[in-house]
Amino acid sequence: MRHETEFQIHKNATAAPDADADKPAPARADGFTLTRYRVSNFRSVSDSGWLSLDKVTALIGVNESGKTNLLLPLWKLNPASGGEIEPIADYPKALFVTIRNAPDQFQFIIAEFDTGRASTVLAELAGIPEPQARRVSVARLYDGGYRIAFPDFTRDDDAAVRTALAALEEAQRDLTTLREDLQPQALQVVTAILDDLNGLAQITANDMRLARNAVAALIPEDPPATSTVVTLLRGLQKTLGTQMAAMMSPDPASRDEVRRAVTERLPQFVYYSNYGNLDSEIYLPHVVENMTRPDLGAKESAKARTLRVLFEFVGVEAREILELGRDFRDLRDEAEARMIEEEGRTGVLKSAIMRLRGQHHQPDPEILARIAQAKRTRSILLQSAGTKLTERFAEWWKQGDYRFRFEADGNHFRIWVADARRPQEVELEHRSTGLQWFLSFFLVFLHEARGAHDNCVLLLDEPGHSLHPLAQRDLSAFFDGLAAANQILYTTHSPFLVDADRLARARKVYVDRDGSTRATADLLMAEGTDTQRGAAFAVRAALNMAVAEASMYGAQPALVQGVIEQRYLSMIKTLCIAAGRFVPKRDLIFAPACNAEIMHVMARMLSDADAGLPPVLVDDTDQGRAMAAGIGHDTSPVVALGALTGLKGATIEDLMPSELLAAQLDRVERRPERLFADQMDAAKPFVAQALAWAEAEGITLAPDWRVQLIDRVQKLLLVSKRDELETETLDAWARLLDRLSAG
Repeated sequence: MRHETEFQIHKNATAAPDADADKPAPARADGFTLTRYRVSNFRSVSDSGWLSLDKVTALIGVNESGKTNLLLPLWKLNPASGGEIEPIADYPKALFVTIRNAPDQFQFIIAEFDTGRASTVLAELAGIPEPQARRVSVARLYDGGYRIAFPDFTRDDDAAVRTALAALEEAQRDLTTLREDLQPQALQVVTAILDDLNGLAQITANDMRLARNAVAALIPEDPPATSTVVTLLRGLQKTLGTQMAAMMSPDPASRDEVRRAVTERLPQFVYYSNYGNLDSEIYLPHVVENMTRPDLGAKESAKARTLRVLFEFVGVEAREILELGRDFRDLRDEAEARMIEEEGRTGVLKSAIMRLRGQHHQPDPEILARIAQAKRTRSILLQSAGTKLTERFAEWWKQGDYRFRFEADGNHFRIWVADARRPQEVELEHRSTGLQWFLSFFLVFLHEARGAHDNCVLLLDEPGHSLHPLAQRDLSAFFDGLAAANQILYTTHSPFLVDADRLARARKVYVDRDGSTRATADLLMAEGTDTQRGAAFAVRAALNMAVAEASMYGAQPALVQGVIEQRYLSMIKTLCIAAGRFVPKRDLIFAPACNAEIMHVMARMLSDADAGLPPVLVDDTDQGRAMAAGIGHDTSPVVALGALTGLKGATIEDLMPSELLAAQLDRVERRPERLFADQMDAAKPFVAQALAWAEAEGITLAPDWRVQLIDRVQKLLLVSKRDELETETLDAWARLLDRLSAG
């Protein structure tokens, strides 16, 4: 795959202003912000769990973990374009029949939004306190409908009950002071109502309705005009009715005006995947056909979508370009086909006669003039379209001066690209896949979300995976600039798109033990299976690269044969520094190489202009001696373990206390009857003896037995045995470290 490493990304890129329809709208003060969402019963996702979001959020997981299935339902919540619900693709197979029979009973996504400044308007429309309108949830059902709710809304029935009881008690007190014919009966009924309500464990709206009706029954049909009791009863009736209505009020989100206000403020979702990348050569008849076909697959549909956007963006129609490019033969064949279709056998006979007479080869001059005019029109349209794309892309893309030219040849449409560094035009397909991705994404984002750029969420599926690692890192920074106006959610498995200083944006996606896709913001949470740790590996890789880069600055590198040597020497350095036996002038790091050729290259890459080439530590095995011979005397200074220990066949283990190693090896391998510690000779190389012992005992050491051994030794020495190291051992280690740090 080709890359262009100089392909840089403008970190503060924003949609360029323009006077036409593609002009971005100003930021909406009352737009919503997506805070979290949850996917259920969608393709491979049974229940993703709640997924919290930042301005930029990365979904990290291995291939086939279901990352895309966490983006698609969010897109279908409120798509800027497309995003139709597709039962065959979207319904989980296990529930296909159930959902098909009742699509209105199944939601596939629920998202929560911070309503921002719109909370005041929503609170007024819903008739709820403003704090309860600051958060709204929107769910989409498989029948296309929405469910809207205010998660913080709670109906305060207790307050309504308290108000009603207070009104009854006040009426009871007032009635005791009145002297009218209706007073005794009214006092008796009000007292009975109070006794009944106070005797209930929970007062319901129906209890309140019965109390109101009992009070209303006390009021005569033709009461005296000056009756104080009647006035009191009417006020009590009204209070009880008001509190009953409050307890029976419907969900405020069910009101049409509230639902309309919420859906109008939802951000639009723009989904883009690599499938939509433009090709350099496009067959126009297929484009025209695919733009209207509803049965395309995912890849073909994404491609057709980008092509539709391309032609709409530059202001031309694919069908018009195709029609304007027809020549005389095309017109003749079409006319002949129509004649045959309209006149049947007579038309076939006429066509045959015309061919015999040679009339097909005698184009009318007027027709030829119209054809020439149409082709000139097409050429002007394409030139204008290429100029428009060049100008708009340059406004959005500040790092480069790409020039685009459109060309149509018969039924074929091509995109040519040139820039200052490559003035010769090249077909888009032969430029980097990075340029193809950015151009295609630019078109989809800027065109589909036109008029709503500052109120849309970008959903990017595996963005920039064809880019060079440096460009991938730049892309991650580019997202920060774009996120000033747009929330971004993207999927990846590349550690270069998960910067260590941006781990807060990372979410792990994995396949749980039941086979369903799960997502979590807890990067330490165990993934669903023991065999797939891909999400955690990508996160650790990003962290490791950041630590390695930081460690390299100003450090003294030393080359070693492998990771085992690296771990032993790192432990030795730590122990010597702790014991005060080694005080480095600058940090000493150990870089593993696998063979002489790689080690030679690494020595050059890690060389320092002042200190020269880094030292190399090799053991006395065939591999170590080959490395020493391959490095040569004109490069790095070589430190040989054979000469250092005086043992033929010495390895890194021979720097350690042999009794300690032997005891730990016996714990790694418990099968033999004779312990290795009982027969080990400290005057001979450790590894060779261990292999001979295993063969004599009839056992096969695990391929990673040396790794298991260093695991045990490292835990032992760094935790509990560091104070038991002999002075002679520490002195030997310190001399080695001094030699390596001196270069």
